Amino acid sequence: MAAEKPPVVILLGPPGAGKGTQARMLEEDFGLVQLSTGDLLRAAVAAGTEAGKQAKAVMEAGQLVSDEIVLAILRDRMAAPDVTRGVILDGFPRTSAQAAALDALLEANGQKVTAAISLEVDDEAMVGRVSGRYTCAACGEGYHDEFKQPAKAGTCDKCGGTGFKRRADDNAETVRERLNAYHAQTAPLIAYYDGHGVLERIDAMGSIAEIRAALGAIVGRVAA
Repeated sequence: MAAEKPPVVILLGPPGAGKGTQARMLEEDFGLVQLSTGDLLRAAVAAGTEAGKQAKAVMEAGQLVSDEIVLAILRDRMAAPDVTRGVILDGFPRTSAQAAALDALLEANGQKVTAAISLEVDDEAMVGRVSGRYTCAACGEGYHDEFKQPAKAGTCDKCGGTGFKRRADDNAETVRERLNAYHAQTAPLIAYYDGHGVLERIDAMGSIAEIRAALGAIVGRVAA
């Protein structure tokens, strides 16, 4: 029996856990749409929506965009026709307060979080995983020095591009700082969603294919 409302899947996990890579695979496997907070903000600013104008003014003033503005942008995006099969939220919520606000937004639309999936990892292993990653400069496809190199050296498997880039903050010291921030600020969401009965846990130290299969099993079950 088809779900009455499109599924809303949240991916939780520290930097380097593979959220972006796995979200793209869930898009391919289930037709879900990945909604990344950063991408949403940039798109809203470029489109000149009311919420986008507010976000632009805040960012130009060097301030952080408020939860209220982020939620307004998210609400607008989730009303678009291309998300009828469901969404994957990547990067939001980050705090329990944001999670509660998201619940209220979804409830107003007759929806709720279908599953919050925690990608569980070993911190020190994450340092090595993140510091070795890089992306195609043209299409953004992700690669790694050890785990996922292009089939043809120097050429993106997805688009054939030959330019690659690394994030300046993908170094061991910065990664450890980001992991500490994750545990302090975002990990409480695990308890929040566990309390709401929608938490799922996955061992994210396996291969990309193994994690994809585990995620697929969960999404296939909750979205059915």
